[in-house]
Amino acid sequence: MTEQGCSQTVTPRPVLNGILVVAKAAGPTSHDIVALIRRLTGVRRVGHGGTLDPFATGVLPVFVGHATRLVEYHLGDDKEYRALVSFGARSTTDDLDGELTATGTAPTRAQAEDALASFRGAIEQIPPDYSAVRVAGRKAYELARHGEKPELKPRRVTIHRFELTDWDDEDPLRPVASVEVRCSAGTYIRALARDLGEQLGSGAHLAALSRTASGPFTLDMARPLDDVRSALADGRAAELLLPMDTGLESYPVVTVGEEDLTSLARGQQIRRGKDTTPEGLIRVLDESGRLVAIAHAGGGLIKPEKVFVNVAG
Repeated sequence: MTEQGCSQTVTPRPVLNGILVVAKAAGPTSHDIVALIRRLTGVRRVGHGGTLDPFATGVLPVFVGHATRLVEYHLGDDKEYRALVSFGARSTTDDLDGELTATGTAPTRAQAEDALASFRGAIEQIPPDYSAVRVAGRKAYELARHGEKPELKPRRVTIHRFELTDWDDEDPLRPVASVEVRCSAGTYIRALARDLGEQLGSGAHLAALSRTASGPFTLDMARPLDDVRSALADGRAAELLLPMDTGLESYPVVTVGEEDLTSLARGQQIRRGKDTTPEGLIRVLDESGRLVAIAHAGGGLIKPEKVFVNVAG
């Protein structure tokens, strides 16, 4: 408690809090990019919003500072991809990085296009052997690298869109399909390519992958890593950082004054009129429009779940 007569003010936490949307190139891992941004910003808490394999490119949202506490609200976001599926060979990793075994057979474009329909909607999908799914406490890829076959259980995923956009049959035994996919979180595009090839009896693997959207974060919002590196090295991070609540626009907004803001900063609930406060998760802003909390509204009360301001006496 403060002495009587001492005023209290609410002060912001560190300035570098927000979201960087990186246009990942082939080569570095998602962890490599996170480590680079952590080093260049000097911010310890940095995380990404969904792993991309090293060979994959495209949208990688990176959450900086207190924005890392909002990653959980994006875990269920749909993803969109462009991919190349190569038929006529199976891969140990279900992609171009694995050991390939030719099958000597290949589908026609019409056959491949017809097969796509069976993968749309809710499906059961077994993750690739070379994945980070844990089996008895170990990652599946660790078992696979030691010659063990991981026993992976199927997962239910949803394929909202699976369309063939181009067909290259210059090599008739190794035709390549260009496809576009929109799917639920947790979907393995490698497994989708693998299963498509198995259904057609030709085998298939993923030859290229680009994520064009991760929830609200799209390719036209993404910045090449060189641009990000240059801006961060020059201390221009604020030019690239999106507000922490970007993509959470579906959460209703409540604006609070200084008194209520102080209560929230202490972790205390505040009372609001039932007629004006929506039920469920909300974004709480201060009078300048800055996000100060994610809270739950109900019964005329706002109960803070995550608070992004401190009380300074």
